[in-house]
Amino acid sequence: MALAFDEYGRPFIILKEQEQKTRLSGLEAQKANVSAGRAVSRILRTSLGPKGMDKMLQSPDGDVTITNDGATILEQMDVDNQIAKLMVELSRSQDYEIGDGTTGVVVMAGALLEQAEQLLERGIHPIRIAEGYEMASRIAVEHLERIAQKFDFGPTNIEPLVQTCMTTLSSKIVNRCKRALAEISVKAVLSVADLERKDVNLDLIKVEGKVGGKLEDTELVYGITVDKDMSHPQMPKQIEDAKIAILTCPFEPPKPKTKHKVDIDTVEKFQTLRQQEQKYFDDMVQKCKDVGATLVICQWGFDDEANHLLMHQNLPAVRWVGGVELELIAIATGGRIVPRFQELTPEKLGRAGLVREKSFGTTKDKMLYIEHCANSRAVTIFIRGGNKMMIEETKRSIHDALCVARNLIRNNFIVYGGGAAEISCSIAVEAAADKYPGVEQYAIRAFADALDAVPVALAENSGLQPIEMLSAVKSQQIKENNPHFGIDCNDVGTNDMCEQNVFETLIGKQQQILLATQVVKMILKIDDVISPSDY
Repeated sequence: MALAFDEYGRPFIILKEQEQKTRLSGLEAQKANVSAGRAVSRILRTSLGPKGMDKMLQSPDGDVTITNDGATILEQMDVDNQIAKLMVELSRSQDYEIGDGTTGVVVMAGALLEQAEQLLERGIHPIRIAEGYEMASRIAVEHLERIAQKFDFGPTNIEPLVQTCMTTLSSKIVNRCKRALAEISVKAVLSVADLERKDVNLDLIKVEGKVGGKLEDTELVYGITVDKDMSHPQMPKQIEDAKIAILTCPFEPPKPKTKHKVDIDTVEKFQTLRQQEQKYFDDMVQKCKDVGATLVICQWGFDDEANHLLMHQNLPAVRWVGGVELELIAIATGGRIVPRFQELTPEKLGRAGLVREKSFGTTKDKMLYIEHCANSRAVTIFIRGGNKMMIEETKRSIHDALCVARNLIRNNFIVYGGGAAEISCSIAVEAAADKYPGVEQYAIRAFADALDAVPVALAENSGLQPIEMLSAVKSQQIKENNPHFGIDCNDVGTNDMCEQNVFETLIGKQQQILLATQVVKMILKIDDVISPSDY
């Protein structure tokens, strides 16, 4: 490469042997695309399962994240290759739609690409491979519906939901507290769920964390926690049967919208101005008192004079509360957000049985708990942990558990985990391959082999002999015609996932297979990669 200048003095670069450089197309491009997708899959493969390893990711500004959540790992990786970005999108789609299984879907897509590469080298056309994969995915999804079992649960019988959430949390860094966290997640989801409509609004569940304490101190608050304290240290720290005024207007005199200037040339004028300002403050506080408010929560700040006046009028106040938190407080307490003092009425006040300020450790950190609300359909999961990274990873783990509980409420069918569902589907797809007379049967068999990649990865990550374990479990499933047998990752002593209570949601597993197949089909159909420099 050399730098040269044209007759106008503009620089340009001369690339040596540029005419010998060619753009990849056809079979070479397809193989390159498959290799890029497999590279991403190999990164996540070691993070699969309860014994999967964690990844440490460092951002450009030095922040460190430790996680084994597939979506988070790929989200924070700096990926340049366009095919690798498709794998990132694949994991993100699984996260948005299901919330769990983000690692497994990428591992499955990588296995499908690996099998496709072998078929390409045998001269099978990529379109025929893609069609075979599509047929096989339909067979697998239908087989999953046949082996799925209905899970009956209710507000009084939450054990099935807890067991399924525990399976999700088993592969996380928080697995030593998986029982407690699973119970918290299930109770939070049931608090905001509409069981008649089978609908769950996860926006009503606030997940808050504070460094300090231990993971076992994590609690479910039937109400809202706000990372604020009372605006004045002498205000009461506990208010029972609180009537809450939720304001988005500041405690300060009104300001003109245009530029203005006030000339004060005498003491009398200054006194008049000061009295007028004080009257504004008095009127604002009096309006709150007149409607019966015993606590004011304000989106904006207020100066020391207003704060002093509120304290003397015995009206506790909280300032600088965020907009999202205000909305949750309004939902929980049944109040209305008031934009102007003139619109404040007794009907617009929120109601809570107890509002208390809580201190943590020796750091003088304080938080406000709003509990026993009029409408308990807004809850907070309050996480404690030794450091910020632990809290962030716990938040991600609880998000997965919440999504699994939500999915079970929407569709209460489950399949068994530990690779049991994949092995059962692999056997079914392999058996169905002979019914297809065309070249597609090779792709269908390859799909069956790719399904085995998940149990193989689980066995590898657990320190077991992968081929030996897979063949033993597969023969056991065929011999006993029982789809419950999987990889004993935790070395319990039985391969029966029903006995181990290892469950996964049916819709989550079906979505994994469908999404992985769609993305692999897309990658196989790309035979040319054209960049802006090519035209």
